[in-house]
Formats: sequence, C-alpha cells, structure tokens
Amino acid sequence: MFNRKPQSNAPVAVESKHSSMDVPFEEKNIGSKLKTPGITLRTILMTALVAMGGFIFGYDTGQISGFLEMDVFLTRFGIQTGVSTEHPSGYYFSNVRSGLIVALMSVGPGMWVGIVMGRWVAGLGVGALSVLVPLYMAETSPVPVRGAVISCYQLFITIGIFTADCINFGTETRIDTGSYRIPMGVGYIWALLLGIGIMFLPETPRHDWNHGQQNRARTTMSKFYGVAEDNPLIVTETEEIQKVMEATQGDHPWYEALTGPRMFYRVALGMTLQMLQQLTGANYFFYYGTTIFQGVGISNSYVTAMILGGVNVGATIVGVWMARHFRRRESLYIAALWQFMCFIVFASVGQFLFKDAAEGSSTAKTAGTVMIVFACLFIVGFASTWGPLIWSCVGEMYPYRYRAVAMALATASNWLWNFLLAFFTPFITNDIQYAYGYVFAGCNLAAFVIVYLFLMESSGKTLEEVDAMYLLHVNPIKSAKFEFDEETKMTLGNAINTDAMLLERKNGKVQKINEAGRGGVFHDEGIPEVSKALPETSAGNAL
Repeated sequence: MFNRKPQSNAPVAVESKHSSMDVPFEEKNIGSKLKTPGITLRTILMTALVAMGGFIFGYDTGQISGFLEMDVFLTRFGIQTGVSTEHPSGYYFSNVRSGLIVALMSVGPGMWVGIVMGRWVAGLGVGALSVLVPLYMAETSPVPVRGAVISCYQLFITIGIFTADCINFGTETRIDTGSYRIPMGVGYIWALLLGIGIMFLPETPRHDWNHGQQNRARTTMSKFYGVAEDNPLIVTETEEIQKVMEATQGDHPWYEALTGPRMFYRVALGMTLQMLQQLTGANYFFYYGTTIFQGVGISNSYVTAMILGGVNVGATIVGVWMARHFRRRESLYIAALWQFMCFIVFASVGQFLFKDAAEGSSTAKTAGTVMIVFACLFIVGFASTWGPLIWSCVGEMYPYRYRAVAMALATASNWLWNFLLAFFTPFITNDIQYAYGYVFAGCNLAAFVIVYLFLMESSGKTLEEVDAMYLLHVNPIKSAKFEFDEETKMTLGNAINTDAMLLERKNGKVQKINEAGRGGVFHDEGIPEVSKALPETSAGNAL
C-alpha cells in the first residue's frame, strides 16, 4: 500500500517542490490542467494589513528593551538608591519590577504598578492576535501562496522589533518623559491601522461557507485568487471546504483534541516545540538586549540593539524563502546545534573573560566584540529557522477537526514560557550572570533531540499525507523519505484521515465507530491492517 523512497546520498538541506501548506488536496487532479494565477494586489494588501498584528507584537518587545535603560524612565518608575558605578542615575529596577514590566505588555504613567497593569491589558490583545492573525491568513490567502503569506507574520514581528529599536535610539537622549512616551504613542498608530483596516476586509471564506454564506465565500475567494467564481480552482477548493465541513459535523468536546487518534502525541509535541522556541534564548537578547550590551562596553547600546534588529529582519527574510525550499526537520535540528554552539561561546567568553575584565581594557573590548558577533550569529540561525518554521510545523501536524483547540494549546505554551523567561531572567542573571547562557545552550541541545526523534517531516507533503503518517506511526527519522503510492494518495482524504473518521469512546479510549450498514470495522488510532483491502465506496472503512 505504501513504500519508502530509496536511500540517497543527497546533501542534508534538500529542496522540496512546495510546502504542504501550499498544496491543495485536489492539486494532483487539476494541477496539470490549470495555470495557477500569480499573487494579486488584493492578497498583498491583505497580508501587509493583517500582519500588522505581528508588527504590534514585535514593536512592543523591542520598545520595552530600550525603556529599561532610559534615565527618565528609571527615575520615574525605579527605586531610589545611592549614586554608584552600577547605578549612575541613582535609581534601579528590582528584579520583580523589571520582570513584570517586561513580561506583561504596555506602559502607562504613574507608579510601576500602573505599568504592570497596562502591559497585562495590552498582553491580552497581543496574545489574541498571535492566534487570530495566522488563522485569518491561512483561511483567506490563495492556496499557492499560503505558506509565504503566513510566514510574513513572523517577518513583521522582526520588522516591529527593528522599528522600535530605531525609535528608541531617536528619543533616548531626551531629558523629559518624551523619551519613552513618544515610542509608546507611536505604538497606537500600528493598532489603529490594524483595527480600522480589518473592518474593510471580508470574513474568511471558510467561516462564511460554514455559516451558510456560500455565495459570499465564493466572491471573496475569487477576488483574492484573481479569477472568476466559476473557475475550477474556486470550485475545487469550495468542494474541499464542503467535505471538511461535513466530516467535522457533530459534537466534538474540546478534550477530544487530546483523546482523538494520535492526538495526544501531536498536541504534546506542538506544545513542546513552542516551548523550545522560547527556550532557544532568542528573547534573552531581544528583551534585555540593551541591558546586556551596555554591560559589554558598547558606547551606545541602543546602536547594538538596532544592529541585532537589522540582522533579525534580514535573516527572517531568508527564513521565509527557506520555508518553501528546504526540509523542516533538518533546518530545525541543524539550527539547534548551531544555536547551541553560539550560546556556549557567548556564555564562556562572558563568564570567564569579560565579567572580571577591567572596564576599557583590551580584554574587555575583545571579549565584548566576540560576544556581539556570536549573538548576531545566533540570531541568524534562529530567525531563519526556529522563528518562522515552528509556526508552519505546528500548523501542519493537526487535522482540521482538532486544529483550533490544538493550535490554542500550542500557542498557550509559547506565551506561558515567554512570560516565565521574561519574569525570571532578571533574578537568574543577577545570580549567575553570563552563565545563564549555558542554560539556553542545554535547551538548544534538547531541541535537537526532540526534533530529530519525534517531529515528522511535512515539507513537500499535503496535510492529508502528514495526518496519515502520524496515524500510521511512521518513524520520524525516516519520514523525509516516506512516500505513499499513487493509489493510496487518491484515497487519503476518505480513508487514512482523522477528519473522515466517525469516532466513539469505548473501553476508555477513542476509536472508530462501527458504522451500521457500511461494513465498518474497529481499529486503534489508524494502525494499518495491511491484509485488508481498501474499499472504494465508504469513507468509514479506513483500513
């Protein structure tokens, strides 16, 4: 029924023809008959507008890093102490205040508690955008460019960070509250652009179709594709939406996303990958970049933050291209080893050379330069792989029936670890200083193990193929070379497919229901019984 590609001596970074998010299920039937239209201006404008949700996230991350080193901000919200080399302004942030200000999200005037509450409210909005923006992009953008469109969310995050770094650099010399109020005020512009602009965009075609607005859904799709409503591309995709809607009808409690066929494995893996995206250590540089590199001895650490932001943007542009041309697994585990090496060098130089070197000495300058270089090398690795690719991997491993709940759990994991790292980093760096880098080095090594042993390769495969590979317990290490034969590919949407299964809970587990009158059989989590023929007429007779 299926076979594996023969072993190859090809290089590690193997190009694929397309991303699994770019390939419609029926492409194999219509791809040779139709010429896919190019990207339309309407799609470009939609992407630029909706991706402002990512820009808002990035802008907030970048601006708070600079605020923590502004003298006016310190004087207004910090704790008064004696003037010293460590605290030249006579003020400082305690670990609790610094952690809460960074971990929660927006700043307001008054006592530091007001800052914390403002960041908490804004954090609710940014957290919601981190789920809704990729979902809107996925359900609205044309299939051939869907992967590139979704990757622009991460790209706009990096552009937001870089923009905040530039604005902080322009205001940090002010001696009034405008030093931090101006960057905050500018932040309202991005929220207004998204809030007002989204009112002029249509609802997603899938939402309209599932709520009885089929004509409006076709019109929206035709506008973004740039073709007529009766074009075979539109007809094919609407048929697929209808099939999925019919397959997912019925009562499916949220916890079925954990008890469904092979779903606990996939949800746990998705949450772990999102956790590891935070534990790679990227936000260690972005949240506290100004503080870190002021200690490294750069005369203006805001310049260093701009350098890191620029490197981040450039590398993410490369990452968007890599997402469409290279395998997911290999890109991620090779990058994890690269990031491990960068943190080992950064932490070792900082802990054993720079920390105890005299200020202004040749040792301090040399060590500081090395640390800057390896921080940039780390960001190149992260921004081109772990930044954009994790969102693609997580979005591709879940069937439609459980995708919303599973994605929500994975995103919650990302935000939980984002908060924990931002809150506890001041405490940890105060105690072990640059040795903190060894913690992130260990996390990157763990990321290599997790990706290598457990993540299924999804590039060059349709979502139906990825779902079937998880159901069939394909060995992740060999998944890049795993291939279904053509006959099996034609039946994946109706046979080895989680969305097509009629499930029931029996004997403490979820399994396929015995479909009366249709010759259905019981089976556990899609494990193949190769001795049985694959019927052609019933979506319920999976194996």
